[in-house]
Amino acid sequence: MTDSTGTVDAGTEREAAPPRANVLLSVLVVSAFVMILNETILSVALRDLTVDLDVSTTTVQWLTSGFLLTMAVVIPITGFLLERFTPRQIFLASLTMFSVGTLLSALAPGFAVLLVGRVVQACGTAVMMPLLMTSVMRLVPVAKRGATMGTITIVIAVAPAVGPTIGGAVLASLSWRWMFLLVLPLSLIALVIGAVWMRLDDETRRVPLDVLSVVLSAAGFGGLLYGLSSIGESGGGGGSVSLWLPLLVGVLALTAFVLRQLRLQREDRALLDLRPFGLRSFVVALVLTALLFMCLLGAGAIMLPLYLQTVLGASTFTSGLAVLPGGLVLGLLGRPVGRLFDRFGARRLVIPGAGAMAVALWLFASLDAQSSMVSVIAIHVLMMAGLGLMMTPLMTESLSALPDHLHSHGSAILATLQQVAGAFGTAVFVTVASVGSAVPSGPPDASGLRTAFVVAGVIGVLAFGTSLFVRSSGRSGDDSGSARTDADAVRAGH
Repeated sequence: MTDSTGTVDAGTEREAAPPRANVLLSVLVVSAFVMILNETILSVALRDLTVDLDVSTTTVQWLTSGFLLTMAVVIPITGFLLERFTPRQIFLASLTMFSVGTLLSALAPGFAVLLVGRVVQACGTAVMMPLLMTSVMRLVPVAKRGATMGTITIVIAVAPAVGPTIGGAVLASLSWRWMFLLVLPLSLIALVIGAVWMRLDDETRRVPLDVLSVVLSAAGFGGLLYGLSSIGESGGGGGSVSLWLPLLVGVLALTAFVLRQLRLQREDRALLDLRPFGLRSFVVALVLTALLFMCLLGAGAIMLPLYLQTVLGASTFTSGLAVLPGGLVLGLLGRPVGRLFDRFGARRLVIPGAGAMAVALWLFASLDAQSSMVSVIAIHVLMMAGLGLMMTPLMTESLSALPDHLHSHGSAILATLQQVAGAFGTAVFVTVASVGSAVPSGPPDASGLRTAFVVAGVIGVLAFGTSLFVRSSGRSGDDSGSARTDADAVRAGH
């Protein structure tokens, strides 16, 4: 009788958000926005940095590639960190690292210190997104999670989209150092507010750190992302062993990492618990999320600007403005789609969203040198609208399907997959565009870009087919029993 009553009380408390929950989530969202903004804000300053720091373009590119590579290495460890330390400790450590990295970058006397600053920034950023998604699962009642996760969509989608625009505005009148000096006060303010208000101290477990798992994770995810990025930049790399070797090492290390986690999770000691993969709803959402990010970053963020600049002859600034409306649409759809998810569930949103994305990708494949800028923007907005219908429901559905103790690991898996899928999509589309061009060793031309968009269209069709496997949410009562059965199996460790 006592256990039963305790369970009811716990469930009742879960439906009522803790005091200051909105304030805590607002601080987390703003902090994450500022951090993710830094992923892309430096992309427009690479030309200036090559001159000021007296380094080659290939070298300076590591300021962006190193940031993403660090994210891929650190994110898989966040499942362990969120279980071992309290959300308050993780938040303060994350903002402190990001602030220190920002200060180092702003005052960097040369390239080496600037790169170290970017790596430290990335360490703080990598922890923040899983912390934000896990906190939503703990703070927000089930019936309101969709709308709240919609806000996170704004962070994930709009921050990278407006980063180059903000960076260009800063560079128009100030030096590249101000990109960091303007961000530093914002991160310090968030750190102070978090230190005062962030009191979400949850239960922690003294899980021993498996050093071998950390090494395998770094080699696996780091090698995989580095290999994919190198192959993409080289347009396929031909038969060069040096380009494919990091990818091979990454795959082998990742295989060893998975096998070790499967063994350690039997003792509840895994660095990244893989039991979420035993839940059908999580796996379907994960596959769709991977396909979504391949198209978002590979086709939308890389191929489309290349088409605008190479085929239509648009300037860098014009091509940046052309993709901005789509990014804003994706962000603005976040909360409305979240509310619709709370009411109707994922299936009714994801299927039409996947259909819109597939149609837009095939429309991109029909573009040529005579296409108007207006039509390009309209197709991009259609694609972003489709992604907007998918992103929030998929993130919310995948994490809500997990038992509480796996939320941190599920968030880490989801965030890691986004990084790897984006790198994989970029590598695939750049390689296809280069191979399909008249001069494979040169920059992609109209023919190569069209071929890349055809491949993207095939991926869009695959995503639409996968979306048909998304279950209706238990909100309408039609599939709740099956969802509970799956969750109970995962909770039991089967």
